[in-house]
Amino acid sequence: MKKRIVVALGGNAILTTDPSAKGQQKALAQTAYYLADFVEAGHELIITHGNGPQVGNLLLQQQKGSTEKNPAMPVDTAVAMTQGSIGYWLENALVDELKKRNISKNAATILTQVVVSETDPAFQTPSKPIGPFLSEAEMKAEKKKTRATFVEDSGRGFRKVVPSPKPIGIVEYPVIKQLVENGIITIAGGGGGIPVIVKDGTYQGVEAVIDKDFASEKIAALVHADMLVILTGVDHVSINFNQPNQSDLTKVSVADMEKYVEENQFAPGSMLPKVQAAITFIKENAKGKAVITSLENVKNLLTEETGTIITA
Repeated sequence: MKKRIVVALGGNAILTTDPSAKGQQKALAQTAYYLADFVEAGHELIITHGNGPQVGNLLLQQQKGSTEKNPAMPVDTAVAMTQGSIGYWLENALVDELKKRNISKNAATILTQVVVSETDPAFQTPSKPIGPFLSEAEMKAEKKKTRATFVEDSGRGFRKVVPSPKPIGIVEYPVIKQLVENGIITIAGGGGGIPVIVKDGTYQGVEAVIDKDFASEKIAALVHADMLVILTGVDHVSINFNQPNQSDLTKVSVADMEKYVEENQFAPGSMLPKVQAAITFIKENAKGKAVITSLENVKNLLTEETGTIITA
């Protein structure tokens, strides 16, 4: 039975140890091999993805070449730039993989603006590290020039931190929905989307980074997806992780997942936002499913429903 599925890719699906364009294209060709199974099975597919390393690298490149006449671009624009580059690579990789299977499909990338609230508490406490590590002297010079916020990061130097507000809307969701309804594989919400606020009736970019799992959930809810699949580095979410009594979760209810969240079973900044996004999706779409699993487990998910499957 055909389903509308939003698949949220983790960073390891794009960038491994080679940050060059060729290296990332090679990683995405492997990713496309797994994603093509959704299309081959007859499902409507929307793909979202992270872009943290790519934005960091781009900001570093811009910083090195920034001058008064050729200044570096702000974070929201850097997110848009990497949405475009990753989308370009992923579109081609998917179409090429499907051709090998004698499937003719079009893919399109939508530069996606994600609306956040100007009053979100995150703007008062920037917490999301971006960009390169700086020495103390470099940090002070940059802070004087930009008035940005920096934090010391595990003895490795200082990094700029920006707010990470929660998404409250997706500007382009009607376009995303229309594309997928017409059989086009749609790539959207890259890097959590371009963060914008509504001011004087217009959308204005802000210096922030949105968690891509929360943005993926918002897209999935707005396009009425049947399933949200959040891909990560493990086949299952576990409780008591890395302890002798570790237990993998297979089919689990929202109520049980909320209990595990209260018990602090999931690491903040790692598994926790994935679990929270999955819970929110089911609460907004009680007939849907949310799955957290690995890219390599996609085929098993489609045939045997394996992974951590969360339902109402």
